[in-house]
Amino acid sequence: MRFERMRPGQIRAAVAAGTPFVLPIGVQEYHGEHLPVGMDLLAVTEAVARLGDAVVVLPPFAFGAASHAVAGPETFGTYHVPSEAILPFAQAMFASLLRAGLRNIHGIIHHQTENFWQGMPTDLAFRLAARNAVFAHLESTRGSGWWGAPENADYYADFAGGENPFNWISVHPLLPPGADYPFDHAGKGETGLMRALAPDTVDMAALGDDVPWYVADAHEATPESGEAGVTIILAHLREVLGLG
Repeated sequence: MRFERMRPGQIRAAVAAGTPFVLPIGVQEYHGEHLPVGMDLLAVTEAVARLGDAVVVLPPFAFGAASHAVAGPETFGTYHVPSEAILPFAQAMFASLLRAGLRNIHGIIHHQTENFWQGMPTDLAFRLAARNAVFAHLESTRGSGWWGAPENADYYADFAGGENPFNWISVHPLLPPGADYPFDHAGKGETGLMRALAPDTVDMAALGDDVPWYVADAHEATPESGEAGVTIILAHLREVLGLG
């Protein structure tokens, strides 16, 4: 279900049912001549689409902190928005969703997530925004000193049982850590994902012989190898989203 196509009653019903609300997070970045610049975002949106009506998909965030580590802006493929500009937007967005009653929000990102637990600018901006928004919401609704109040004496017991307000908003990598699938940039792994998820965006003939080192094994990618990665991704998403 796409959020922007839902009527208010449908949204209220999804919130009441505890349906996961998923925010695809991506960047626009050069991925060689054979892949689309929105590869990182498309990998998320197309994978999440395969979950069907089990989730509500929020309008994607497309312009993250890509950086120019791979290629400069003159390649017509990389568009960088600094993380310090993303943070206030993300925090305001999460605050609005919490105020509306959403309590099962999940950001999904693929860009620069090979060492996700340490973090990179785009995912860190969203993760900090999530924490800030939850803290602000709790203080505004429960008052200063909410955690130390007598009625929260069971906080740690509730936390162990899964009643944790800081789980209201989570950010996850598209590929789980240690996945048996190549993590690369525009190489065999990402090219395979696009051949499986968005084949119309891929032009294998554009690879040529003189390619950057990170694209060298892209010719090995097939729709079948990509589907193997998609299978891993979907199992991971179902787990972190609590879909069973």
